[in-house]
Amino acid sequence: MALLKDFKTFAMRGNVMDLAVAVILGAAFGAIVSSFVDDILTPLLLTPALNAVGVDEISKLHWGNVKYGTFLAAVIKFIVYAFVIFMLIRGMQKLQKAKEAAPPAGPSSTDKLLTEIRDELRNRK
Repeated sequence: MALLKDFKTFAMRGNVMDLAVAVILGAAFGAIVSSFVDDILTPLLLTPALNAVGVDEISKLHWGNVKYGTFLAAVIKFIVYAFVIFMLIRGMQKLQKAKEAAPPAGPSSTDKLLTEIRDELRNRK
């Protein structure tokens, strides 16, 4: 049981959460870059018409080979991942603030009674 509590404390520390966010978003951004290169740049660069196309004749490239949908899907996944992680971190921060903002528990009724008895005994001397 103590092992589980220690793991929870470790996992909820800020630097561990920051690393997890960085890894997840880094992988998602890597997917965007890979999709851009594989689905947009490479089809344009490997098109047979590229040899005959100068900088001014860009419209002659075979744009039909470009997979816009795959690239757009990678961008949308990144946005969804980022939003979900944002909401999770925001929820965790609210929970931590609620714990920190909770007023400390006051003395119990027994403690209050003992304090009153102690104060009364001091006043009698």
